[in-house]
This record gives sequence, C-alpha cells and structure tokens, in this order.
Amino acid sequence: MKPMQGIIFDIKRFAIHDGPGIRTTVFFKGCPMKCPWCHNPESQKKCPERVGNNGKTEIIGKKRSVAEVMSEIEKEVVFYDESRGGVTFSGGEPLVQPQFLLALLKECRKRDIHTTLDTTGYTSPKTFKSIIDKVDMFLYDLKIMDEQNHIRCTGVSNRLVLENLKILAKKGKKIIIRFPVIPGITDTEENIKAVGTFVSSLENISEIDLLPYHRTAEGKYRRLKKKNLMKTMRVMPPGDGRMEEIKQLFKKYTAPHIEIKRE
Repeated sequence: MKPMQGIIFDIKRFAIHDGPGIRTTVFFKGCPMKCPWCHNPESQKKCPERVGNNGKTEIIGKKRSVAEVMSEIEKEVVFYDESRGGVTFSGGEPLVQPQFLLALLKECRKRDIHTTLDTTGYTSPKTFKSIIDKVDMFLYDLKIMDEQNHIRCTGVSNRLVLENLKILAKKGKKIIIRFPVIPGITDTEENIKAVGTFVSSLENISEIDLLPYHRTAEGKYRRLKKKNLMKTMRVMPPGDGRMEEIKQLFKKYTAPHIEIKRE
C-alpha cells in the first residue's frame, strides 16, 4: 500500500513566533481563502507549482509522506524539550489536507511532541471536530466579523470560521486569536468592536495577538506572477502609533481577562 502523502511547501526550523518555545513549522499547501494581504501567496494553490525566474525553474510544493515529515520534525526534539516547544502546522490552511494533518498529529502524540495548529478554521465542523483532541494549542485567525465583507475580502463566508471557534472554545483547549491589522479593511472600529465582543462571549480565550500587515511578500508575488492587490491599492503597513491605537480599541471592546498583544 502506498504511504499517505501530503503537499508541503516548506519546513522551517527554530521558529519562535508560531507558538511556545522553539518550534518546527510545517507549511501545508492549499487555502480556501484568497486574502489580498496574504503573506504566503505560494501557499494558496493546493497543487505543486512550477515557477520560472531568471531562466531557472522552481517547484513550489512537494509530496511528502508522514514518515518523511516526522523525520524532519524529530531532528529538533532536543530543542523542543529544552524550550517547551514543539511543532506548528501552518500554511496555507492545514485543514485543506485533513487526513494528512490528522496522521501527523497522531504521530506527534505518540512521541509526546507538543502540537500547535495555525488555522483559519474554515472547514466542516465534522472535519474540525476530528482533529481537536489531537491538537495541544490553536492559533486561530479571526479577520472580519461582517459576513458580506468577509466574502468580499476573502472569497468565502465566515460562518464556518465562527461556528468552529465556538466549538473549539467549549473544548477547553489553549486558544490564541490572531487578528491581522489591515489598514482600511480589518482595522475599522466597527470590526474591532465586533471581534472583541464575539471573542469575549466565548470560554477559554485569554489572548488576542495583533499582527500588522507588512510588505515582505512583494517579492513572492513578482516571482509567482500574481497580482499584488495591496500594492495596487497602495496599502501601507500600520505604524507604531496606529498599532497602539488599535490595541487600545481592543481593550475598550474586549473583556478585561483577555490580554491584547501586538508585535
């Protein structure tokens, strides 16, 4: 029988911003959302992509077996133990490849490796429930509360995102909400109030991380020959002062027990 395979486009070692401690971050290919501010545009298509640049051809995304990925993860076990770190599954959206994700989570559990899932939460509740108990910690993206605005900006409804977050909050798992600060899109007071109010109504959420838009992915868009809508719209990264304003707005509209952090 052919071993189960998934499509991975990168494995980053010694990551320190994708969960507690020193981590290995495994990047899955494929995402159901098409956010114009995406920092990993190479992750959007599920299939491997052939990219030509300066006469050279590069393949982004490679089929990997569970054993191959676990071999990479296990190389850093000593660092996980010393720093209370582990592995983070990111993307793209790992839940686009649910069976492969579940297989990796089970193998990590067997080896007592801490797991974090960086997710949009956009999948069926059935699929989402199948992985919850195998994950130690969730980094959960929450972008836009108004459904029509969410559809306009990401291409999909936020109903599954919100429904799955409600399911997750009742499970008692460690959850950190990640809020992308996109000027003129997500950073309106109306949206911040809606996010803060919604998150405050849930159990087991004690932190919201504010992630500012940045322009470091511009080279990726050029290499992939993808249209960079943020550049066309002339969206600039929020400055330090604006990030502090947004932090204070979240404090205004969020329950006191929830800590607001910013990069």
